[in-house]
Amino acid sequence: MVIEWRSANGDYARVPRLAAELVEQNVDVIVTDTTPATRAAQRATSSIPIVMAIVADPVGDGLVANLSRPGGNVTGLSIMLAELAVKRLQLLKEATPSLTRVAVLWNPPTPYHSKAVANLKAAAPTLGMELSFISAGSPEEISRAFEAVNRARAQALYVVDCPPFFTHRKMLLKLAEEARLAVISAERPYAEEGGLLSYGPSYEEQLRRSAEYVDKILKGAKPSILPIEQPVKLVLVVNLKTARALGIGISQSITLRADELIQ
Repeated sequence: MVIEWRSANGDYARVPRLAAELVEQNVDVIVTDTTPATRAAQRATSSIPIVMAIVADPVGDGLVANLSRPGGNVTGLSIMLAELAVKRLQLLKEATPSLTRVAVLWNPPTPYHSKAVANLKAAAPTLGMELSFISAGSPEEISRAFEAVNRARAQALYVVDCPPFFTHRKMLLKLAEEARLAVISAERPYAEEGGLLSYGPSYEEQLRRSAEYVDKILKGAKPSILPIEQPVKLVLVVNLKTARALGIGISQSITLRADELIQ
């Protein structure tokens, strides 16, 4: 087996060209890790099977017809990020009950972000929280976004996950540390590298499970009839070291439920 690797390093503009390169190589299967990558691959070929590994909302974004019988040449896994957006906000409130003002960092070109933002807006009043929505994408925009975060007098930063933010997360977390902001995200590396909380599916497990789809397809299975799978486990990581540095007392209900506590 030969694997042809391509990475856009968080730059959406490069994705269509990279997908076209793989189609030109006439590969047997294309594995994609995000919605933009899946959409680009889908536009580049209607015949080569495509396996999604880390896609937020495959039905809502029009990538497949439905989860049980996707149709076409796309199958794989969903990570339900938009659906879990409110749950992360609830966990942040439960962890720090006195929290009332949260800045939400989002990236409008990311397909599922508008749905996640709508869900957060609807849930905030019931949690007694005031949300400030700040858009960014490039490193320069992320730096400028923190000026708006400071003006909003936010007590925490909710990162709506996307490749550009993940690519530049070290800079993002450094800016949050300087502003003394607790950060919550879906992706575990944020909590491991200085954020306060992360809650979501294990991307490593999603990628391992995508290999099972590749195996089935190479053995003759049709992607059109392989059901889309959803996460089998959601992981809550709490960084107690960051909590102590910020003077935040994490509620016991959260620490008892955490899958990992970073000391």
